[in-house]
Amino acid sequence: MASKRTSIQMTDDEVTAYLADVHTMNVATIGPDGRIHLVAMWYGFENGNLAFWTFGRSQKIKNLERSNHITCLVESGTEYAQLRGVEIVGTAEIVRDTERIVAIGMNTSQRHTGMPGADSEPFIRQQAIKRLGVVIHIESIVSWDHSKLGGVY
Repeated sequence: MASKRTSIQMTDDEVTAYLADVHTMNVATIGPDGRIHLVAMWYGFENGNLAFWTFGRSQKIKNLERSNHITCLVESGTEYAQLRGVEIVGTAEIVRDTERIVAIGMNTSQRHTGMPGADSEPFIRQQAIKRLGVVIHIESIVSWDHSKLGGVY
């Protein structure tokens, strides 16, 4: 008999589809005192990798400059039988190239606001001056989908 943990795990295709939906991602980095710094971020993709952009002077960038370890959580559901989520553990690549930052900003903005690229590009380019991109290179994934339990635990 399969364990409950195994029975709620998402397949690779389910994880890909779940992450493709619009969610907020909680991003955890290691602060200067060794404590976890946790923030919610909108995210997009760069070449199939999860990515986000943020202000270049943000705490998460300072943390990632010291240690590129990153853990992210994308989750949803308000009742136990609806809980779904993906925990991503990996390394962060800080992107300083303006065109890559713009591309990450465009992808993220279009996913979360629905604004067409041509309409948002001037704003994204203006913001890219102050921002950096972060691309997440995944090392491991843990997933769960409680709807697979069929309402029974």
